Amino acid sequence: MTPRRARGEIQRRPLTRPSPPKAFGGEGCDLPLPQTCSGERGGVRGRRLRPSRTKVFATGFTLIEVLVVVVILAILAAAVSIAIAGSGGERQLEREGERLEALIAYACERAELGGRPIGLTFKPDGYFFSETNEERWAPIAIGELRDRRWTGAFAPTLSRDGVRIELTGETPVEPHAVCFASGELTPFRLELATADLPYRWRIDGEPDGTITRERRDVVR
Repeated sequence: MTPRRARGEIQRRPLTRPSPPKAFGGEGCDLPLPQTCSGERGGVRGRRLRPSRTKVFATGFTLIEVLVVVVILAILAAAVSIAIAGSGGERQLEREGERLEALIAYACERAELGGRPIGLTFKPDGYFFSETNEERWAPIAIGELRDRRWTGAFAPTLSRDGVRIELTGETPVEPHAVCFASGELTPFRLELATADLPYRWRIDGEPDGTITRERRDVVR
């Protein structure tokens, strides 16, 4: 005999997960709804139903839109390349002026600290610094004051006391400017320009050793 439950006692049954519904075909049919299995089991004769196919329309760009995008990209690439080329020449000229200004200031400081003068000679394709051994000036071959060449197709113009000095490929006996041990400097003016820019950079050396750099418009 099964023992009676006490009053107020709740019968607990184990929880079970409901099984998925079977298809209309009866036992042994695993096809998902609403398909049915063909057969006579269970008294139902069915037919396999095919799932409905919905038309998916693919969206994309037309040939004209693609051509328009290609043309726009080509125009932008050309504009960027022109801008980079122009800014590259301007920055190159400016950096050359900055480098020359810094090197002259360094040479004058070195001459003052070392107690020996240092000369500066310009050439059409660059410039170099030199030291004297009381007999002649010898170019400095190593270090920051070594021989330098212009980084672009620059046209240098040198003058002293308002008189223009012609720059040739021959090395002069005396340097164009000298940084003295006393801190003084031979006054000079050098202008750097290019054929495709409407301005030039002017570097002035003052007698007290001051170096100034200024951008000037080219008068055509």
